[in-house]
Amino acid sequence: MRTCSNCGAQLSEGANNCSNCGAPVNAKQMQEPSAQQYSAGSNPNRPKIMPRNIATCIILSIVTCGIYGIIWFVGLVNDVNFVCQDEKSSQSGGTVLLLTIITCGIYGIIWFFNAAKRLHMAGNKYNVQISENSVVYLVLSLIGLQIVVYCLVQSDLNKFN
Repeated sequence: MRTCSNCGAQLSEGANNCSNCGAPVNAKQMQEPSAQQYSAGSNPNRPKIMPRNIATCIILSIVTCGIYGIIWFVGLVNDVNFVCQDEKSSQSGGTVLLLTIITCGIYGIIWFFNAAKRLHMAGNKYNVQISENSVVYLVLSLIGLQIVVYCLVQSDLNKFN
């Protein structure tokens, strides 16, 4: 798919004008997008989520005795699935929560370990700088610091706004 040299929007084959900005298109103006063309915020195909304030999420989790933490967990799962858009996106946040409860937290630990890898791959795909933190998530979860893992995942997700 080719892009408009004026605004960077994708152009349909044979288009005379850009459907986004209306600029006239000719053979010289049409160009193939490359990974270097897109900065972290300019890739028009990159999924965008509504960022959450991490401090607010922590405070709400404490004030509501963990109830908001459950809501935050479900939201994290759904946002990771939306951003990654891969074959592992079929499980909703509610399903992951239920499986985590049934397995006494083990499924959640495994899910966050895999989510780190998925976010890293999505970051590479959309040119967003995300570190591969799967081992960090695993260690933090095993020592009981899941809230820190929530914060790290939310920090990575906020880069997709």
